[in-house]
Amino acid sequence: MRRAALLAAVLALAAVPLLAGDGDSVVGVWATPLGTEDGGARIQIYEKDGKYFGKIIWLEIPIYPADDEQGMAGLEKVDRENPDESLRKRPIIGLEMMFDFEYAGDGKWKNGTIYAPDDGKTYKSKMSLEADGSLKVRGYIGVSLLGRNEIWTRYTAGS
Repeated sequence: MRRAALLAAVLALAAVPLLAGDGDSVVGVWATPLGTEDGGARIQIYEKDGKYFGKIIWLEIPIYPADDEQGMAGLEKVDRENPDESLRKRPIIGLEMMFDFEYAGDGKWKNGTIYAPDDGKTYKSKMSLEADGSLKVRGYIGVSLLGRNEIWTRYTAGS
């Protein structure tokens, strides 16, 4: 009985940092919604020098469709909408697209930017871990009021 109580106490203390939240709680692989027009993606978020970044590591639809209007049917998706012409041949898979997020406490990250390869634009961004474990990512222009949310779920193999 004592051993069970001790084990419960140790587990409870180990969970305290998780409940309090720390910046690294966002680190891992996140899945964007599947079945959208361009398909879903998996984004790997990682910490570098105290800030958080993300890159695309998987695409639901990794090649252009047969009816591609730019004549790239069947080819691997690339960063073709990038305003910098020299970057337009970069593969989307492996593309770093989230930059410089700072942990603000309480499961929130701020002052980041997010690059959207589908339109070649970079948006201000912030993120928050929701109570259900999902990640709300908000991209916006100027002020947060002028933007949109996307809900990502933590990816685990087999899910």
